[in-house]
Amino acid sequence: MKTLFKLKRLIELYNLDAYIVPKNDEFFNEYAFPNRLKTISNFSGSAGFSIITKLENYLFVDGRYLIQSKIESGKNFKIAEIPYTYPRDILDKNKFKKIGYDPKLFTSSVMELYFGQEYQLIPIAENLIDVIFLEKNKKEHFFFKIDDKIVGENVTSKVNRLFNIIKKNKSDSIFISAPENVAWLLNIRGKDNPNSPIPNCRLILKKNGKIYLFANKSKIRNLFSNDSFKKVKVINENNTNIFLKELNSKKIIIDRLSCSLAYENTIKNKINISYTNDPIYNLKSIKNSIEIK
Repeated sequence: MKTLFKLKRLIELYNLDAYIVPKNDEFFNEYAFPNRLKTISNFSGSAGFSIITKLENYLFVDGRYLIQSKIESGKNFKIAEIPYTYPRDILDKNKFKKIGYDPKLFTSSVMELYFGQEYQLIPIAENLIDVIFLEKNKKEHFFFKIDDKIVGENVTSKVNRLFNIIKKNKSDSIFISAPENVAWLLNIRGKDNPNSPIPNCRLILKKNGKIYLFANKSKIRNLFSNDSFKKVKVINENNTNIFLKELNSKKIIIDRLSCSLAYENTIKNKINISYTNDPIYNLKSIKNSIEIK
């Protein structure tokens, strides 16, 4: 495959021993765009990742995709089944010391699971698959508001409940990095996934009442006629890292399961981090009377 050959040349150019390519995109969606794993391996399943070395290629999938992965990728890839086998079980740490990765596509918890503490993981800001092949942008769809009567609780009420959690944690802000949780908090939906109405966005809520929404501005212009968004300041998603570098906060809550290493590393350079599971998962698990109906 030409893409594999080109990637191996880039691995040598960056002085790496290997490069890891996940299925997910920067929002950790199951239906990723761009689908870099398919580009490099021809594997079309909804979960998995690959490790490309100078001489060998590995594709890691769970039991659902063992047969499919062998059919689609078995010619060029050795197939490994997760959770029984991870890169740390295959790659000789003395031979594969420098492993490159895109920090926007991985969380610290995932990298610890895959590699432990035995490897030198090298963040590469430029995604090497995108250097080889960049998928055409797909059609954009507007975010849309869900009526409070349908969800059973307005945005102000949800935000106030989250404020109380921030205060109990003795933090002054929280970074909501899981798009589905931003959707719940702001009562919005989108069409960024083919089978789920999740809007690709992130959010920071500060205890002083300020709300910052990180999103593609062209997708949200229909929302500003709604009173719920008068206090929301929108930051273009491409400027998220710049905003985080300038964020005035002493202690912030982040979730290691959904916050990328790119953002986590930016934040921890200047702000004390409280590593806590996103409290919205618990808040939204308790259904109100309208949702129960």
